[in-house]
Amino acid sequence: MSVQSSAIKRPDSATPNRPLQWVALLAMLYLLLVSVGMIGSGFKWAAGEQAKELFAFASNPVAGLMIGIVATALIQSSSTVTSIIVGLVAGGLPVETAIPMVMGANIGTTVTNTLVSLGHARCKDEFRRAFTCATVHDFFNLFAVAIFLPLEMMTGLLSKISSWLVAPLMQADNLSMKSLNFIKPITKPVVNGAKSVFDVLPGNLGGVALVIFGIVAVIVAITVMGKLMKSLMVGKAREVLNSAIGRGPVHGIASGTLVTILVQSSSTTTSLVVPLVGTNVLSVRKVYPFTLGANIGTCITALLAATAVTGDNAVFALQIALVHLTFNVLGILVIFGIPFLRELPLKCAEILGDYAAKSKLAVVAYLTLVFIALPGIVLSVS
Repeated sequence: MSVQSSAIKRPDSATPNRPLQWVALLAMLYLLLVSVGMIGSGFKWAAGEQAKELFAFASNPVAGLMIGIVATALIQSSSTVTSIIVGLVAGGLPVETAIPMVMGANIGTTVTNTLVSLGHARCKDEFRRAFTCATVHDFFNLFAVAIFLPLEMMTGLLSKISSWLVAPLMQADNLSMKSLNFIKPITKPVVNGAKSVFDVLPGNLGGVALVIFGIVAVIVAITVMGKLMKSLMVGKAREVLNSAIGRGPVHGIASGTLVTILVQSSSTTTSLVVPLVGTNVLSVRKVYPFTLGANIGTCITALLAATAVTGDNAVFALQIALVHLTFNVLGILVIFGIPFLRELPLKCAEILGDYAAKSKLAVVAYLTLVFIALPGIVLSVS
């Protein structure tokens, strides 16, 4: 009897407490909103009169791109980096300066699924397929940047489109977003409390400390949110994944978007399909649209973060979040929408996959070049 009763009780004790998980998820969302406010407030405080000098370093678009790549490759979350960028724009960073950083975040996040593919390294054919699947996302994002960064530098395309999107939120000649300041009453007291704590530090050091504290809080919030969402939604995400792939490109993109919103991580979404391709359950061509949907789904976090911003720069914080969304949507429309361009990421990934299967040095060379050497050289020259 005792054995049976203990056997019956064990599953109950192992069952996650979902109401508490939802409460924790809301708490992490609140922490994200507060921490973005801290970054913006701290950045204003720290920069002071030196803001122009600080912005001058990143005003080179290529340098800004590399900053986005390196930051995202280190943190391994484009959602985190774009949320931090939203906070910096709220603190006065010009939208034009932040746009290349957002583009770089798209490239930096792709290193995760590339590392996941290394788990298939023992079998040559499996590894070739897995590495090809992982790097097709890399090449798509590299081509998107190669197309839209020069366009942005020459015409301000993304800046103009995002400005048009936020125009309805502007009140006449005033750039405030008072109508959207419903977050302010619940976040401002905490932000002001944090400012008072760091106010004891001399000069602008309090602002620097507040920015660092805000960045750490963003990382913690998004990391915990991702884990909670995976626990709460993994079953639904798998159902969507299983029913989506192979049912057409539009369905694949939409499903990739939905799964990424559910698990709050484009790296997780793209990494999910790598083993399926490696074991030959699915083909690279079938999962290609699904991985592109991850680019759109990951934009939701920055859009949420932008709702926490108040004051004169609030509209610009929302604008940079919309830049990220616009960039990813246009990338899919142009690259995936044009048959010739659609094939380029696939062809490049297949070629690199063949080289990687023949020699693991090709993998090392690729990762070192794209995520370490090239950004390092550009930043040192800049």
